[in-house]
Amino acid sequence: MKQSSCGGGSRALVPGFSVLHPLLALLFVLVMAGAAAAHAVAEGDKGYIQEISGINLIPFVYLGAKHMVTGYDHLLFLFGVIFFLYRLKHIGIYVSLFAVGHSTTMLLGVYYGWNVSSYLIDAIIGLSVVYKALDNLGAYQRWFGVQPNTKVATLIFGFFHGLGLATKILEYDIAEDGLIPNLLAFNVGVEIGQLIALTVILIAMSYWRKTSSFLRHAYTANVIMMTAGFVLIGYQLTGYFVA
Repeated sequence: MKQSSCGGGSRALVPGFSVLHPLLALLFVLVMAGAAAAHAVAEGDKGYIQEISGINLIPFVYLGAKHMVTGYDHLLFLFGVIFFLYRLKHIGIYVSLFAVGHSTTMLLGVYYGWNVSSYLIDAIIGLSVVYKALDNLGAYQRWFGVQPNTKVATLIFGFFHGLGLATKILEYDIAEDGLIPNLLAFNVGVEIGQLIALTVILIAMSYWRKTSSFLRHAYTANVIMMTAGFVLIGYQLTGYFVA
């Protein structure tokens, strides 16, 4: 992941940045828009859920998909996880581990009403983005001479992402009537949203990987992703101490 020299001339760099720029711009917009909204539950969605009771599968599938597709922190982590994964088999393994992790703590967190600060959980989710960016940069091998188990890390951070989902669901103040079916429907929606987001990311990544700019600018992309993770951490910790 060696950075390219500037001596090659600006003309040679233009094609690379023409592909890289939309991806990095997307990351920036996701983080800034997410920070501005504090990743909160939309008032319209919250009001609707508070007014209904019983089993409402379709609305909860929609809410789950919406949350994942607009979940900038989840998307950043997934982007980092698949950054250097080329085979669908490997992508499927890591995405499945992430899904198992966030599904487990999401369901348990809501069912048992785990009262955890959403600011602290979201800060840890931001940390997961930083961790994955550093992993992609090979930082742990250079600094400590070891390579963490990436599968275990993906599963563990999946647990925290799921706990973050649980804190958002608890904000809906869901009725006890039909709770389990509705939670399962929400989880299905999350997986649908994840599949949609992952498909878009993979299409963009597959196009970028076909260009010569990918390896030249992979370092820059991960540094920007790491910076975005630090922004998320700082924003959430500020909210925790100020709120």
